[in-house]
Amino acid sequence: MTTLTLAPLDSEGPAPVAPYWHTGILIGIIALLTLAGAVFQKHGGTNPTAGHSSLIPLYLSLLAAEWGLLTFIRRGARMSGTTLTDLIGRDWNTRRGLLRDVVLGLSLWVVWEACEFTWTHVFGAGQAASINGLLPRDPLEIILWIAVSASAGFCEEVAFRGYCQRQFAALTHSRWLGLLLQALLFSVGHGYEGVQACIRIALYGLLFGLLAYWRKSLRAGMIGHAVSDVVAGIFGF
Repeated sequence: MTTLTLAPLDSEGPAPVAPYWHTGILIGIIALLTLAGAVFQKHGGTNPTAGHSSLIPLYLSLLAAEWGLLTFIRRGARMSGTTLTDLIGRDWNTRRGLLRDVVLGLSLWVVWEACEFTWTHVFGAGQAASINGLLPRDPLEIILWIAVSASAGFCEEVAFRGYCQRQFAALTHSRWLGLLLQALLFSVGHGYEGVQACIRIALYGLLFGLLAYWRKSLRAGMIGHAVSDVVAGIFGF
């Protein structure tokens, strides 16, 4: 049976996956995207019933941002000889491997939803009300939301659990710190959702980071991340 061993996280971190100056620019980009999200939420998302059609260009811009971020990461990684496959991790060589990661991804989503449910009942939702105005409400928006969610599942897992987790581990010479720092950066990237949401998202980042380290692959996390976003948008969880 495969077991989760955390001790190696204290050992020396991996080699850098990109130049450190590239990572500095990436952090700046994430900060700018966070600021843009906060501005949009304040001025464009305060009324859930107004500007219904405006969600379509918003979703298209989110798709462009996700894939633009991934392109930037790929180019930086190539400078150090790191490929996208290196960041994602081991491939599905068998149907059993595919099934295992699907089950793990869905199981992780169930665990996370249980954590969210418990947090909400103990501390309250803690989410900005204007977030509700950004959720899809018609078939076209739902289709675009699914595309955005799938893109986020792929691109953000590569960015945070693939690139940042390994890069911060290399910088600090500690896999524990690499895991923690990527989770903190991930939560900051969602800062426009409020303080409580940031804390929950940091825990989310830690959970998905542990899964990536254990599996030596991002694939299960990508599945869980995408499913989480799809359900959150369509059903308003």
